[in-house]
Amino acid sequence: MPILTANLGLAGSSSITLFALSQLFTGDATSASMARHNGGSPKICLKYAISKRPFSFHGVVRASVSVSGDAYTKDGEEEAATASANAANGAPHPDAARQARRSADWKAARAYTKSGLIYTGRVEGFNGGGLLVQFYSLVGFLPFPQLSPSHSCKDKNIQEVAKALIGSVVPVKVIQADEDGRRLIFSEKEAVWSKFSEQINVGDIFQARVGSVEDYGAFVHLRFPDGLYHLTGLVHVSEVSWDLVQDVRDILSEGDEVRVKVINIDREKSRITLSMKQLEEDPLLETLDKVIPQDGSVNSDASGTNSSSKIDPLPGLETIIQELLQEEGIEDVSINRQGFEKRVVSQDLQLWLSNAPPINKKFILLARAGRQVQEIQLTTLLDQDGIKRALQRVLERVP
Repeated sequence: MPILTANLGLAGSSSITLFALSQLFTGDATSASMARHNGGSPKICLKYAISKRPFSFHGVVRASVSVSGDAYTKDGEEEAATASANAANGAPHPDAARQARRSADWKAARAYTKSGLIYTGRVEGFNGGGLLVQFYSLVGFLPFPQLSPSHSCKDKNIQEVAKALIGSVVPVKVIQADEDGRRLIFSEKEAVWSKFSEQINVGDIFQARVGSVEDYGAFVHLRFPDGLYHLTGLVHVSEVSWDLVQDVRDILSEGDEVRVKVINIDREKSRITLSMKQLEEDPLLETLDKVIPQDGSVNSDASGTNSSSKIDPLPGLETIIQELLQEEGIEDVSINRQGFEKRVVSQDLQLWLSNAPPINKKFILLARAGRQVQEIQLTTLLDQDGIKRALQRVLERVP
């Protein structure tokens, strides 16, 4: 029977109505085929190797279509003749050559994995979990979470972003190349890390956008001078605020614009640690006057130096005072005054030294627990370093 052989190119994510061809791409895409043959009706066979898991495919489809009907060309006969001639001449069969090329491309993928080199691949389509990226004769998978934040920070949903990327090229690193399991996985995040991580240093300050919020902190995307978000770092819950934070979600939400400071870079693990609170003034300052405003806006119980008996020391502070009096060079320790703040930094007792040197043998300590703050005055012959050493010895003795 005469045979017509033609090539069919289908592009876009619209439905394909040619003999329900679109139904082919919901199911196992490792080896998909469809045939319809009723008398003189056409018969269509299509194979497309991607992965072994079901997905819905959008993008560019290239297929070979064989049609049986009244039309007639010699393409089919010529193809058969070519295959016969190749066999007679000892040349490999086209299927064998194709398989050899695919094996070589898997070997190249493994080499990219080991070397960490960046590959630039064309986006062929996408499914519900990520992008499909061409790697020589193979098609690999770029999961959405492995996209550069420059894409995820766009004011579009991820499906719209994926659709817009079809036909474009993206830099990726091969993070998994399993030929037996037919798993070829890419990461664009790791590729952009290689380029942009060298442009940041500890102490740098960035405008950033909150990506996701977890119990332990928030992942935020750093905006670079080109206006795009290229790298992502973690603001741990302890670095969100000087206040006591019970739930990060009470303070931060996805999409919030924030300012962050780079406090650590782990280049081996590709991790950036950020802080928001270090861009604010530490409320644990050296004197009660600075911690508690003296304009009457906060309830403050101020008293003279001779009225310390009216102030009950914070839990654990009385023992520390008694131990300080045992230190050589410290003549007197008294609680000058106390106040109550609106914020809670820590429920534990904390002692803070004044940065100012002693004046007229007077030195100030600040004790704090919860919202309560007490100012402690030391009468001492010691200098600032001597007071620090004395306090360290005391804290070692106090359980």
